[in-house]
Amino acid sequence: MSLATYRKKRNFKNTPEPKAKKATSKKFIFVIQKHAASHLHYDFRLALQGVLKSWAVPKGPSLHPAEKRLAIEVEDHPLEYAKFEGVIPEGEYGGGAVMLWDKGTWEPIGDPEEGYKQGKLEFLLNGEKLKGRWTLLKMKTQGRRPNWLLIKNKDKYASTLPNEKLLNTKSVKTGRSLSEIANAH
Repeated sequence: MSLATYRKKRNFKNTPEPKAKKATSKKFIFVIQKHAASHLHYDFRLALQGVLKSWAVPKGPSLHPAEKRLAIEVEDHPLEYAKFEGVIPEGEYGGGAVMLWDKGTWEPIGDPEEGYKQGKLEFLLNGEKLKGRWTLLKMKTQGRRPNWLLIKNKDKYASTLPNEKLLNTKSVKTGRSLSEIANAH
């Protein structure tokens, strides 16, 4: 996978985001970053093929299996981005506060590269907030960015309780809220 689009969209003299280096790590890490850009969303990222495959999830993940969440595929990010928390300056691509909302490891169910290529990626998450079995399912779209659905599968970690309590939690890196991150800049 290429990081050319990631590099092209950023001016690394102005943004604290990590520079784009392709890594050779075989670790299956994942992160979710709560991002207050032009619209609040959650960036869901899975390490695969030496990069973080990335999706913007406007409503954030849901633990309720019946609540399928839109996940808009965006450019690959470097693995170093998994540690990023801070403020992207206003006027820069994605300007706004970024919180490291969840992190952990993921375990593919089946061949992850084939699943990604076929548009059905199944996996187990072992994060600080999200756990259990999940599916990313590619939708048939005609837009320029592929749309997927992020779905929590029925298991012992599924819940039908309202998501507000889950989504309004603090950073797993610093214990700060999104507004505290923004105001510390």
